[in-house]
Amino acid sequence: MRVAITGSHGLIGSALVRSLSRDGHQVVRLVREGAGHGSGDGGEAVTWDPAGGGVRLEGVDAVVHLAGAGVGDRRWSASYKREIRESRVRGTRAIARACAGAEVPPRVLVSASATGYYGDTGGRIVDEGAPAGDDFLASVCAEWEAAADPAREAGIRVVHPRTGLVVAGGGGAFGRMLPLFRLGLGGRIGSGTQYWPFISLADHIAALRFALTAGALSGPVNFTAPEPLTEREITRVMARVLHRPAVLPAPAIALRAALGEFAATLMCSTRAVPAALTRAGFSFAHPTFEQALRSVL
Repeated sequence: MRVAITGSHGLIGSALVRSLSRDGHQVVRLVREGAGHGSGDGGEAVTWDPAGGGVRLEGVDAVVHLAGAGVGDRRWSASYKREIRESRVRGTRAIARACAGAEVPPRVLVSASATGYYGDTGGRIVDEGAPAGDDFLASVCAEWEAAADPAREAGIRVVHPRTGLVVAGGGGAFGRMLPLFRLGLGGRIGSGTQYWPFISLADHIAALRFALTAGALSGPVNFTAPEPLTEREITRVMARVLHRPAVLPAPAIALRAALGEFAATLMCSTRAVPAALTRAGFSFAHPTFEQALRSVL
């Protein structure tokens, strides 16, 4: 299989490139101008313009679109919120149009999204049929997914992985939290009663590869483990497994001071479950948070 991937230098993208290359698949890494064209973990590199410039996608069987400005990388200002939205919507639209315009279109476009789509749902269990929330990230996710419509309208199967917290040691939000817990500086965030949907990096990569070939899978798909926990429960598991204290909570007012508006997303509760993956027959290697945590230690 020949797979084109955006965001191939990120946590998930680089792991996916390694996984596909290791199994003999051909990888085409779509990279931004000036971002560096080295082969990295494998695959050829092709330049593309996420702001809407064209890219040729001839001769690929599938496209995995992961690129976008990181929501937790910087404090949210009006300009960075605009970048978060535009980097996703414009980039997805460009990829979807390229897929639709190919002489032989790819069979599938896997275009990233997030569980932020649902907003704050409290303790209510939500699957892929739940409506969008009403906050900033929910509106971004809704536009992000809609931007893939040109591919859908061309008859291409489109899958939107709505990803939760990726449990990995080498990057992402969890990767930034882990060193604090190792030092005994971890603690609950806010009240701790909010549900954090999570998935191990290994399961996320396996689910992406499953989505590439599972013909019955389309539309939104929650990439979350089947047993979501509250943030307080996650903190307790980390403290027990790492043999470190976790007694210093991070009050909401301190989070707002440090992170600005982004702090509100850490205190949102989203009890998302992977109904679509389960129906399609996907099997999780790390269904519990403790298993996911131990997989990266």
